[in-house]
Amino acid sequence: MKELIYLDNGATTAVEAEAFEAMKPYFLERYGNSFGGYRFGAEAGRAVEQAREQIAALLGAGPKEIFFTSGGSESDNWALKGVARQFRSKGRHIITTQIEHPAVLNTCRSLEREGFEITRLPVSKDGFAELSALQKAVCEDTILISVMAANNEVGTIQPIAEMGAFAREQGILFHTDAVQAAGHIPIDVKAWNVDLLSGSGHKFGGPKGVGFLYMKRGIELEPLVHGGGQERGLRGGTHNVPAIAGMGKAAELSRINMEKRALYEAELRDYFINRVLEEIPGARLNGSLKKRLPGNCNFMFPGVSSESLLIMLDRKGICASAGSACASGAIEPSHVLTALGLDKEQAQSSLRFTLSHRNTKEELDFTAEQLKTIVEDLRRFSPYG
Repeated sequence: MKELIYLDNGATTAVEAEAFEAMKPYFLERYGNSFGGYRFGAEAGRAVEQAREQIAALLGAGPKEIFFTSGGSESDNWALKGVARQFRSKGRHIITTQIEHPAVLNTCRSLEREGFEITRLPVSKDGFAELSALQKAVCEDTILISVMAANNEVGTIQPIAEMGAFAREQGILFHTDAVQAAGHIPIDVKAWNVDLLSGSGHKFGGPKGVGFLYMKRGIELEPLVHGGGQERGLRGGTHNVPAIAGMGKAAELSRINMEKRALYEAELRDYFINRVLEEIPGARLNGSLKKRLPGNCNFMFPGVSSESLLIMLDRKGICASAGSACASGAIEPSHVLTALGLDKEQAQSSLRFTLSHRNTKEELDFTAEQLKTIVEDLRRFSPYG
């Protein structure tokens, strides 16, 4: 096998070659400020607007509804804080779920300190938030609902269109964190009934450090970043033209190749899931078997520490991800997995593999064989055994 088998595409993807080529001129040749009042700057400005059109086409949106940010976290912050502060006179209640990305959960905690009330909806054992629970949680003070389109750890795809339709009927703004979904599953902001949608370039073949916020026409949130007149005066800061151009090209490639890539990744995903569940005793899939992202596999291996698994896989040149975060030197259980009903030990025995169109069946066969051996060896010395 080759030296590196990269199965952590949920964390970041490689920049597509075409996207990298689209970026290069704006580093070396057309490096003018996109707000410069001369032709040299106008060339950079045209690249920004072209990328706006490419992102809009990926989402079924209008170009003027796309605003560039530094990434998914800023987009989530802008959506939640922008709505909260702009509409606080109408109400102070926000609804989200227990399995959101920290960019949403920590923003909600920040808003709680400002006096807002946050309802965090529970999820099923497969990771679904129920529409009925959302309907019961709404009250007169509710000003925003934020539900992620697809979960970053277990890949569960939420019923966004139905939730968005309910929010619209109630006259409540609806935001979805689509960082994991954009570029991987079809998105139509109109069919989804969303008012705000967050995305990040490095999750679908673009560079890191650049993202976008879809803001439905007619909505103008209070700026999170104050500065010059960029982004129609709603988001200050000099445009990162190379990154924006690269993200735009990656969005175009994702839109064109999405169906083919998704079919290929889902085939690899199902093949890998079947091998692991059939060949490793006690292995269990976390999340929904059917309604999950094409490249997402998240397994629990009872009696094995995910931290140890990661170390051993890394020694074999295999990159994966634990469903937990390192804090103060101690591995804390994933809030997503515990929300699905796993206990601390089970959550700390889980591992995420996220595939892309670059991966091969041969890589997954090698990984499955290594997993079998590593899990068997680690169980001999397990503190749970």
